[in-house]
Amino acid sequence: MTDEAPGAPRYEPRGAGRRRVNRAGAWAAALLLAGVSVVVGCRAADRDAVTPVPQLLAFLPWLLAPTAAALLLALLSRWRTGMVWGVAVLGALAWYMEPYGKDGGEPDGAPVSGVRVLASNVQFSRATNALIDTVARHRPDIVFVEECGRPCRDALDRESLRTRYPHRQAVAADGSEGSMILSRFPLKAAPTVAGTMGMPAATADVRGHAVRLQLVHPMPPLPDQVGVWRTELGRLADAARSAEGPGIMAGDFNATQDHAAFRRILDAGPLHDAARLTGHARTPSWPSTAPGPLGTQIDHVLVTDDFSADKSRFIDLADTDHRALLVDLTLHG
Repeated sequence: MTDEAPGAPRYEPRGAGRRRVNRAGAWAAALLLAGVSVVVGCRAADRDAVTPVPQLLAFLPWLLAPTAAALLLALLSRWRTGMVWGVAVLGALAWYMEPYGKDGGEPDGAPVSGVRVLASNVQFSRATNALIDTVARHRPDIVFVEECGRPCRDALDRESLRTRYPHRQAVAADGSEGSMILSRFPLKAAPTVAGTMGMPAATADVRGHAVRLQLVHPMPPLPDQVGVWRTELGRLADAARSAEGPGIMAGDFNATQDHAAFRRILDAGPLHDAARLTGHARTPSWPSTAPGPLGTQIDHVLVTDDFSADKSRFIDLADTDHRALLVDLTLHG
């Protein structure tokens, strides 16, 4: 029997509401930390795994935000395991945010020639005029152009550009599949790396030294295209592994230093990321419309040990979601 009147309010023991709030906070923190831990675990295991891991790896530094939120929730809910977990994940993120790769040191040979390289994705040819203005302003020696369809090819065929860049190697296609290498150095055709989008290759004669040039533009890691993306990056790694002598790989890799498939290209060469060598390892190149810290670097210029990187700069171009990458290199004999 109870003396409570029917419908009388029930009183909870003191602290019950606080415990419910703590449990909810701990659960929220656990869910956030579990999601981030899966991505960080794949990074540690040198695996790109499956969707959504490759997409999240592209923005690894962004994961600091949910990790910090989870750590705050763990603190407020007094969940000690979550506090330790959160600190461990933050430490792992900080570790993997360090630039990947070796400096390579200064090449042994004497300087042969300066080589200024520009790589630009003109997004379905839309940014062709902006690219032409940039080329006129900075006068690179070699230009790698991705997503260069018919309008782009026609514009780059102007007499003034033909005079400065008489040597061309292209995959002539429309939309995103077209690509072109422009060079003031003589070019010889080289085997093209197979891909959904054009990835032409050539050998440049730089003052008597043969330099391999490879334009890069694999498929992006869309949820239903991760296998194609991984395969095409693997072909680029094979090309880097089998090549000899000085070389430059440049373009839109659709991958960052946090992707295992990209790191395998670096290690296969071995190749060095020119932006990393010049202190811009995580300067975002895409999407150019996002505030600076929120983008990611998927456009790269990679070079062999025969080159030193003197300076690099990411340049905003109108009408494309990619920043162009301008790099000053020195070839050593």
